Amino acid sequence: MSIIWNNKKNWLKSAHNTKWCLIGCAIGDLGTIAYFQYTTHNLSTFTVMMLAMFNGLLTSIILETIILYRAKFKLMDALRTAFGMSFISMLAMEIAMNLTDYVLTGGALLTWWVLPIVLFAGFVTPWPYNYWRLQKHGKSCH
Repeated sequence: MSIIWNNKKNWLKSAHNTKWCLIGCAIGDLGTIAYFQYTTHNLSTFTVMMLAMFNGLLTSIILETIILYRAKFKLMDALRTAFGMSFISMLAMEIAMNLTDYVLTGGALLTWWVLPIVLFAGFVTPWPYNYWRLQKHGKSCH
């Protein structure tokens, strides 16, 4: 089956879904980086970024589970759906955000000028995948 890439309705829906994934990932990821940026620790940049990615994935799954649960999913179904349907998207988002941060700052650092760039990279990286999934399978990020 060939994918049609000009479905405006699905681009908008996938953008909305990607936005919710980004919010969830950013809360855990950026919160973790900020915590380690402003506290004394002996962790390597790599370790801080891995913890940030883990926490970003975790908060995104939690947020999407809550959204699905409020949309009348049973709790375990909401959790399974949030994890199963979104994990590739969230992982790509996390990698893009942390790689962008590292390339621009040389570490796990949050500065005002880097935040919009990190968030933009985190949004545009999984967005085509989310569109493709919605277009091909009728399944979206949440």
